[in-house]
Amino acid sequence: MPPPLRIGIAGLGTVGSAVVLLLERQAEALHRRTGRKILISGVSAARKDKPRGVDLSGYAWFDDSAALAKSPEIDLFVELIGGEDGAALAVAEAALGAGKAFVTANKALLAKHGMKLAASAEAKCVALSFEASVAGGIPIVKTLREGLAGNSIERVYGILNGTCNYILTRMEQARLPFADCLKEAQGLGYAEADPTFDIGGFDTAHKLAILTTLAFGTVIDPSAIAIEGIAAITPADLEAAAELGYRVKLLGVAQRTPAGIEQRVHPTMVPKSSAIAQVMGVTNAVTIDADAVHELTLVGPGAGGEATASAIVADIADIARGVRSAPFGWPVSTLSAAPAAPMQSHEGGYYIRLSVFDRPGAAAAIATRMAERGISLESIVQRRRPGASVPPGGAVPVILITHATHERTVREALDASVADGFLAEKPQLIRIERE
Repeated sequence: MPPPLRIGIAGLGTVGSAVVLLLERQAEALHRRTGRKILISGVSAARKDKPRGVDLSGYAWFDDSAALAKSPEIDLFVELIGGEDGAALAVAEAALGAGKAFVTANKALLAKHGMKLAASAEAKCVALSFEASVAGGIPIVKTLREGLAGNSIERVYGILNGTCNYILTRMEQARLPFADCLKEAQGLGYAEADPTFDIGGFDTAHKLAILTTLAFGTVIDPSAIAIEGIAAITPADLEAAAELGYRVKLLGVAQRTPAGIEQRVHPTMVPKSSAIAQVMGVTNAVTIDADAVHELTLVGPGAGGEATASAIVADIADIARGVRSAPFGWPVSTLSAAPAAPMQSHEGGYYIRLSVFDRPGAAAAIATRMAERGISLESIVQRRRPGASVPPGGAVPVILITHATHERTVREALDASVADGFLAEKPQLIRIERE
């Protein structure tokens, strides 16, 4: 009978505590599934006396998480500390350097140091596993790394941040402004006190960087991703989207193009009839376009203690079975550099919301700026509310819908219109994805 798999866990917050409870609850089932007992041999956290809702008295306590990572009493180290540097990086290097298998949920650590850590894991012939780092309980890493190994992937995209999806859902359903929905999300624990990382699109970008490497065999490079968050989205945008038959979602998109791999994070109007438009609240969804399976969509909880713990324990079970793949599905030495590919012409066109000064010739001048850059307009609609009056020289809301065009040229035309003095505020620009 093989010896037990001995685990050390550093970081005992919501997720870490959930991992301990899940390993305890599923101990017998995991033994039967993997053929090995899985035992927690040591734990570590910043504070020993913090209430956690889990009994840790039976486990060896380490004040120094790096000492736990190197301990001869463990075979596998689980990092749930968080952060791209500092203690998280130190324990990762310590564990892998000591030849321990390593499991993490830390997408920021992987986005910044993933290549170095993967090379270390390969050199030591140990597992580096990170299912929980992207889309919570959705098994997207295993799907890309193993399940679709026989496919050539053309595009991977999805809703990768539950905080943003919750805010956009509440804005649409309750017709509340962004600030009110953000405050509500913070009160429910879905958003941090400083929510910039989520609402600015950076969390999604880190996750997309990992998916891009898994899908296309490229070196992780978050700097190659064009990023736009959701803070500028208004109820007016969501109402206009609904009238047009769309719903607004923050998407992370990576796709193969003749110029390389295009990577972007931005709000997108998706058809209400599409699968991804039905994903509401804190739920995540990832769609993969591949040659053999065509379109595959995975939907599930993107965050939360139990969902994330589920993904972590799945990685632990694989390691107990002796399963070890190249961390990113491709040996590090074979990963190719992926320079930022320019955004292609977008077939779906763009939604543009303008606040236009009510002056003779203003609309015609804006249309001319678009025409100068070869941008064809599908429609121009003035969205003045019934009964609303505009004072002399005031601004009126105008919605433009373009045909297929490049985002760069649209932004150039809008910049020219701003310079002409026709716009009262910064334009809103959202991609439209057709059926």
